[in-house]
Formats: sequence, C-alpha cells, structure tokens
Amino acid sequence: MSKKRREPALPDPKLTPWVTRIMVANVVVLVLLQTVLTAPVIAQTFHFLPDQALRHPWTFLTYSFVHSGALHLAGNLLLLGVFGPPVERRLGGSVFLLYYIMCGVGAAAFTLGLTSFMKVAPLLGASGAILGVALAFAFLWPRSDAVLTPLPIRLSPRALVLLLAGTDLILGLWVDDGAAHLGYLGGMAAGYVFFRLRSLSGEPQKPEPKKVTRRVVMAPMPVRQGGTITVARPVHARPEPREEYSVEEVNRVLDKISAFGIQSLTSEERRFLDEVAKRKKGEK
Repeated sequence: MSKKRREPALPDPKLTPWVTRIMVANVVVLVLLQTVLTAPVIAQTFHFLPDQALRHPWTFLTYSFVHSGALHLAGNLLLLGVFGPPVERRLGGSVFLLYYIMCGVGAAAFTLGLTSFMKVAPLLGASGAILGVALAFAFLWPRSDAVLTPLPIRLSPRALVLLLAGTDLILGLWVDDGAAHLGYLGGMAAGYVFFRLRSLSGEPQKPEPKKVTRRVVMAPMPVRQGGTITVARPVHARPEPREEYSVEEVNRVLDKISAFGIQSLTSEERRFLDEVAKRKKGEK
C-alpha cells in the first residue's frame, strides 16, 4: 500500500503583510487600554455584549481587537503567526483580509444567536477569526502535518482543527471561566461557509500557457546547387504554446478534491487533470 503524500505544514514561515498588520493592531490596542485608556468603560465600548449588540453594531468587528490580557493575546498571535501567513499567500492579501473579517463577524453573529438558547458571556479577542484561519489552513493543505511544539506530536490540520474546536466546546459547556468559548466556534462556521461558496462559484481561470521555444539542434550543412556550394542553415522553430503544469497547481486541484469531493471541480479543472494524466502516460 502506497503512503499518502504529505506536504510541508508551513511552506514559508515568514510573516505576510496583513498578518503583520493585524498583529500590530492587536498589540497597540492592548497597550493603549492598559496604559492610557484605562477606564473600564472604554474597553467595554468595544466588547461584543449580546444584549447591546444591535445598539452598538461596530462591536461586531471591534471586539476581536480587545483582549483580556497579554497571555490571551499571546496565545492568539501564536496561532495567527502559524496559520495566517500560508493562508494569506494562497488566498491573496485582499481575500485573506475579507476572510479574516468574515470569520470574526461570524463569531459575533453566532454568539448573538446563542443568546436565544442560553446565557452567553461577552465576546472579546481574536479567537473566532483565528479559528477560521486554522480551518482555512486545513482546507488548503489537508495532507500536510502540523507539529504541536514543544511536544513531539504530529497531527493533520483537520485533526488539529477538531482538537481546537473540541476544546472550545468542552470549555463552553462545562467550564465557566467568563469567556464565550461557544461563540468562537462561529468563526469556524463562517469559514466553512466561505469555502463552500468559493467551491460553488468555481476558481478563477488559469493564466494563458507560457510559450516555449523549441530549438532545432543541428549544425549547418554544405549543399551543392548546380556548380556552387552553399551552406544550408536550419530554421529555428517558432515559439509554440505549451502548457507547463506546476506542482502547486496540481496540488491545489487535488486538495480541492480532498476537501470538497470531485464534484466540486469546474469543467476547466477537470480538463486540466485529464491533460496532466495524458502527459504523465506519454512520459512513461
């Protein structure tokens, strides 16, 4: 039995622009609230309070930049630094920012919905948005490995997402620590909706195939024409379009099949896989 292909969990650990900006914004807000804007009423203005949310609609977004302390912030920034950069590189900066905001707002909306069934604590911190980013990593790299540093434990991204979701579920149902753990799960729900809509709308078309010049390898030859000898030189072939299939594009399509099933592929992606398969057979 062949082993399942594994990709590196983090293609590039360097921070990306929007991940860096989000981190800086969270740190600046915490410093201001603990040094300059220390009045409790100021922080509460930005908290998401379910019973006041409709009167304070800005809190659907602002709560995610307000943390209870340095430890709370450090844990969220650690997860964002691990999962955020590769997701931003794959989605692109503007789409990543939209996705991050959508997950944060989704967590707040989910918390508001929970108030119809149970009492929910005020929502604060970026945990909902970051859980959505972790879910995006699991969708985009389903066959990679994640290492739980400093423990020598390897988990698939899907298993790690289930572990994070299960932890919040347990804390939300059986531990009263003043945090709205169940509300954070709304960030994952919003992320799932995002990827489902993305799969239904189809991926953007691939760029035009690159033109590759096929050079004729042949030396000039003397040719006798009547009584004279001329040198015949080969004519180089014109550039011909030939599709170059990158490993990244093949992996993207395979990841989409793994995440959503083969029925989620567009006609262009099905044709792409057929062409790759034909080329592989021709090379054998």
